[in-house]
Amino acid sequence: MITPQTLTQEEKKVPAGAMLEQFSYDNAIVRNFAYASIIFGIVGMTVGLWIALQLVYPELNFGIQYTTFGRLRPLHTNAVIFAFVGNAIFAGVYYSIQRLCKARMYSDLLSKIHFWGWQLIIVAAAITLPLGITTSKEYAELEWPIDIAIAVVWVVFGINMIGTMVKRREEHIYVAMWFYIATFVTVAVLHIVNSFELPVSFLKSYSLFAGVQDALVQWWYGHNAVAFFLTTPYLGLMYYFLPKAAQRPVYSYRLSIVHFWSLIFIYIWAGPHHLLYSAMPDWAQSLGTVFSVMLIAPSWGGMVNGLLTLRGAWDKVREDVILKFFVVALTGYGMATFEGPMLSLKNVNAIGHFTDWIVGHVHVGALAWNGFLSFAMFYWLFPRMFRTQLYSWKLANAHFWIGTLGILFYAIPMYWSGFTQGLMWKQFNAEGMLQYPNFIETVNAVIPMYAMRAVGGLLYLTGVLMMTYNLVMTAVGGKFLADEPAQAYARGVLHTNHEGDFWHRRLERRPVQMAFWATVAILIGSIVELVPTWLVKSNVPTLASVMPYTPLELQGRDLYIREGCVGCHSQMIRPFRSETERYGEYSKAGEYVYEHPFLWGSKRTGPDLLRVGGKYPDSWHYHHMLDPTTMTPGSIMPPYPWLFEQTLNTEDTGDKIKAMRTLGVPYAEGYEATANEDLKKQANQIVQNLKEAGIEVKPDKEIVALIAYMQRLGTDIKKNSQ
Repeated sequence: MITPQTLTQEEKKVPAGAMLEQFSYDNAIVRNFAYASIIFGIVGMTVGLWIALQLVYPELNFGIQYTTFGRLRPLHTNAVIFAFVGNAIFAGVYYSIQRLCKARMYSDLLSKIHFWGWQLIIVAAAITLPLGITTSKEYAELEWPIDIAIAVVWVVFGINMIGTMVKRREEHIYVAMWFYIATFVTVAVLHIVNSFELPVSFLKSYSLFAGVQDALVQWWYGHNAVAFFLTTPYLGLMYYFLPKAAQRPVYSYRLSIVHFWSLIFIYIWAGPHHLLYSAMPDWAQSLGTVFSVMLIAPSWGGMVNGLLTLRGAWDKVREDVILKFFVVALTGYGMATFEGPMLSLKNVNAIGHFTDWIVGHVHVGALAWNGFLSFAMFYWLFPRMFRTQLYSWKLANAHFWIGTLGILFYAIPMYWSGFTQGLMWKQFNAEGMLQYPNFIETVNAVIPMYAMRAVGGLLYLTGVLMMTYNLVMTAVGGKFLADEPAQAYARGVLHTNHEGDFWHRRLERRPVQMAFWATVAILIGSIVELVPTWLVKSNVPTLASVMPYTPLELQGRDLYIREGCVGCHSQMIRPFRSETERYGEYSKAGEYVYEHPFLWGSKRTGPDLLRVGGKYPDSWHYHHMLDPTTMTPGSIMPPYPWLFEQTLNTEDTGDKIKAMRTLGVPYAEGYEATANEDLKKQANQIVQNLKEAGIEVKPDKEIVALIAYMQRLGTDIKKNSQ
């Protein structure tokens, strides 16, 4: 409750007769999002631990097709990014924005629609991804109906947030809200453009873009999903909750201005650094590298602004576990945002790409920056919402140390594993031959690191369970205040003199204008990078020998997508001698012109498959999918027995052919009517090949289509043909 004694000196200088307006803050929506974040965080991290253990003990999928690594990995990433982190963002935004604006949320109804809509989207993801209903695009695996739902719910959130800013009682919008605005507009642009897809059926679509274009759009989205969903909103939360917890003002207002605008402008250009040494045009790769290196400055500007906010308060940090979480979060952010630009340097990327080094890098940011900052926020919020003391500060401190150990036990083995992989893949012996020609040698070398990584994940999850118990007991011991009374003067009552205001100070009074200029800032880099590959055909050269997939191969490719094979196998051979010796001719942009979506991959747990076509007989692929260890002793790939039992669905073959033709794939008009006839002919030929090897299989089984696809890969271009 505000009393005359608690008003600032400026607030005491009010016109005679001015009245304080009475209103209340909506804590219920904050509590709901916090609960959802914690619950889904436990689920997502448990799935992550499960699939980490599967890389040590593949049999832990229990022979069930819905629980393989390939199907559960996107469930894990979506759960921790959009369910755990997403709900934590919304909890923090809804709590802070009301108090920064001195206003209740614009609409309680929109708040509820946002909450329940987001949870339904998460449930839809949890159902569809294990079923193999996926686009395969990293962090954007959900199919088109769910994509539309995400866009609608996101707009609801934006209307509610901007509406609250418009009706605010506070004159200026604080720095945290700048980051919230940038998050809203940029994620909307990223999601909509990357979700351009042509529906084939209710739960199946093909990406509008193909090959190089699709890869550029995906990693423009993928990198900036990290930037504008895992970074900018958390910087906004840091700018609000860290000063609150430390009871100190932000170190530098001017640094926050430079930090904000430079970060959102530069970040959007950096996506192509995920595609170095690929078939991406060199100019796009170079842009990604240059802007990634530049990104160090604004990123560290935010870290420094946060850490220096604690200047003079380090004694308090030693005593206050919430501040400890903040310090480790900011340190993890600083480490990740230094390492990212370093990995964008071509000489470093040549070793790190496709390895576990990238996994370690990503998780330093996720576990430290996103996880620990969320935990700090929850520990700060719950006692205030439930009007009580935290149940156990000792338990919170134990959580901090166990969680920190979990990060170390996760990250260090992944770095070790990544360095091992990158160096073993490139090692030649004195005779000029590959020192480790068999990919499985690398796999077996890093399994102990996978086991240690699982230990780190278990420690981290244990800390989360300890926090959950602590917060539940805090809630049980307190009394929740759903509508927190507040009062403030209407905006303009204080008659602040704006003469001589700094230009940015004027902008801070206009949230809609700030949203406009933030949109301009992120569109510049987006247009420069994306439009040339869309409009200038010479940027993506074609190859006359590259032909569309046959109907059976197209069906097999969709099975490959369904099973999540792209999560472990790349289809992108880089122009290194070590890779061309191991896999064959390096990749050309023209090879991918009919790939909707692209399947270049981002991690090699298994070998690259671009040139696997014709390398082995059909019988090898049959046995490899039935029991990988029979073909590759020591393999950690699980068997896929259901492919031998399930009948291939050919009812949608015609629809898939029509969709591909609409996207520019040169299938003849009317071919969809006879496509299944060609499909059966090719299937019968594969069955005959298998029969000659002593294998009996029916031509309508899924394994036949997958074999057709595998045998096609890389056969359109022969070694040394270019």
